[in-house]
This record gives sequence, structure tokens and C-alpha cells, in this order.
Amino acid sequence: MGAEVVIEGLTKSFGRQTIWRDVTLTLPPGEVSVMLGPSGTGKSVFLKSMIGLLKPDRGKCVVNGVDIVRCSEHKLYETRKLFGVLFQDGALFGSMNLYDNVAFPLREHTKKSETEIRRIVLEKLDMTGLAGAEKKLPGEISGGMRKRAGLARALVLDPEIILVDEPDSGLDPVRTTYISQLFLDVNAQSDATFLIVTHNINLARTVPDNLGMLFRKELVMFGPREVLLTSEEPVVKQFLNGRMDGPIGMSEEKDQATMAAEKAMFEAGHHAGGVEEVVGIPPQMQPTPGVPTRQGAIRRKDRVMQILHTLPPAAQEGIIESLTPAEQARYGIRPRHTVQTGPGQGQHQGQLPTDRIAQIPDAAWPSREDDTHRMRNQGQGKA
Repeated sequence: MGAEVVIEGLTKSFGRQTIWRDVTLTLPPGEVSVMLGPSGTGKSVFLKSMIGLLKPDRGKCVVNGVDIVRCSEHKLYETRKLFGVLFQDGALFGSMNLYDNVAFPLREHTKKSETEIRRIVLEKLDMTGLAGAEKKLPGEISGGMRKRAGLARALVLDPEIILVDEPDSGLDPVRTTYISQLFLDVNAQSDATFLIVTHNINLARTVPDNLGMLFRKELVMFGPREVLLTSEEPVVKQFLNGRMDGPIGMSEEKDQATMAAEKAMFEAGHHAGGVEEVVGIPPQMQPTPGVPTRQGAIRRKDRVMQILHTLPPAAQEGIIESLTPAEQARYGIRPRHTVQTGPGQGQHQGQLPTDRIAQIPDAAWPSREDDTHRMRNQGQGKA
């Protein structure tokens, strides 16, 4: 299984400009997580800080008991071998063919023979759909192929953690879906921990087990996909629907006058853009038939069902309705009807044995203020 990454109070500035502050979250081992945020919010800086390419001002990033922020250069060098990184542009060496690009980490960090290196390189090229292209130079292939070659190189050391920076950059929507499928297939086969940085809405809705969002120099939320996809947090809802209506503007933050003017405009009938608002929880992409079942997805769903009773009614309803019949049987739950528990509130009533991990309480729901506080706590890694 991939390694767990525990981040506590991570803060990064360039001079007087704070990029983000007090970021706290835990990347669950073996699961696929996505970090969202408007352009310029420091998502790529966050990845570079995780592997020590940039040094945070304060905080911790602990991997297998090693705090990357404070460890020695030698320990950092050794710990980095747990990571595989796919950069935005692939970051391939232009003078090397794909075979030598993918072989580079093995030659740099291991004492394997060329025969063993060849076996591993061809295996990873085949896994990423590049069999037969090993003699091509990066300048002779498409952007999508360079992305896949970068992923093959990231995989040759069998990393426990794979970091992916803007995988859709320079790719059309179809190729983005293909590479998203590839991430899930690799996760299913290796059970590695993934963190993908993106602002691609479709990828965020359908690929990850966990979602997080950076905005206004802070981590707004982080938790299982079901929690964020049903969230009423204004910035999360606006971003996932790609609409103008909300706190995100052309600059990172709108002022009150701009928000009021836009609200009047939308009320007058002006379209707020974006996609049709998603209701409920979109289905998650599955591994290619023949690839092993993703254990990370099972672990995430178990965790969601453990916290189900703490979530707002709309989130409960969406989660229960998203369960397959087999999952309903697994958790001993099935939708029956909605019971009103207060003005404008509903509770999705299911059948749950008290000794199972999921339980929907009969108590009245907390106030919206309490919900918001709880969700922000989940953003601090408590989900």
C-alpha cells in the first residue's frame, strides 16, 4: 500500500506575499486525492513543498515518520525515492529518447543491471500505452504521449506516492479522460497514494477518492469526494459548477460591490455560465475491465459510511442514493423514505443494524453554523 502523508500547519510565502498558510490534511494511503483551486492559488507550489523542492516557512510534512521540512539533505534525498512526480509538461530530457528518459531514475538511484533496467522500462512503457515508441525523442511525439512518458518515468521506481501536476494541461478533453483512466488503473495495480493538482472540473468530479480546495490562501475543505460534491460551501459549489455566481472572480476574490452587481445581473436573467448544476454525486470512474479492484475506493467508502451520521441531510441523501445494491448490502442500508426533522430539513431514513459501521441518528440536525464549523474541521484533516 502507498504511504500516508500527514501535513500539519504548512505555510509558504515568497517575500511578503503569503501563498497559503496553516494547511493541514492527511492523504489517506493508497487513495487518489485531488487538490483544486483557481489559477494562482499555489497548487503547484504545494506539490513542490511536499517533496522539498521548495522549503515551507513552517509546518510539517511527514512521510513514513520523516518530516520533509526539517530532515537532513541526506534523509530528504532518500525519502524522495518514495515519490514519483509527473510534471505539467512531462519534464522529459529533450536529447534523450523515451527509453533513456524512463530509464534515468533507475540508472541514477539503483545498481540494477541494464538487462533488469530494460525489463522494467519496457514494462512501464507498455503499461502507459507507449510500447514500440521507446526510440522516439520527446520532440517527435504528441503532448499526450509526453504526459504518458512522464508517468512511465514516475513509475519506474515503484513509488509509494505519485504527485501529478495539471495532467490536463495542453490536452484535449478526450485525452484528459484517457490519462485519468490510466491514473486509476495504475492505482488499482499498485495501491499507490496519488495527489493530483488540477482545475479540471470533470476530472475532479469523477476520478478522485478525496477532494481538497485552496482559496484565499487557505485550505477551504479536504475530505472524501462525497462530502465535497454535496457541499453547500459557496466557493466549492461555484468552482465545481464553473459558474460566475459566487465568491471567485477574475481576481481571486470579489469585493462586495462586484458581487452585488453580478447578483442583480443574474436575477435579471443573465446566464452565469458554467455547466448545468450537478445534483447528487456523479459516478466515479472505475478501473479498466481486467484490472484489479481499487482497494483505495473501498477504504474511502468505508470511511464515508463511518462519518455518514455527522453529515448534513442533503449529503446523506446523495451518498445513500449513490450506493449500488451490492454496497447497500455491504453496509446494511437501503433507502426507504425521507422524514422531516425540522423546518426545511429532511433526514434520509435507512435500515441500519446498530453494530454496523454506518448509522443514521434520529436526533435533530445541527444548525447551519455548526455544519460549517464541522466541515471546516474536516478540512483540517479530520474527515
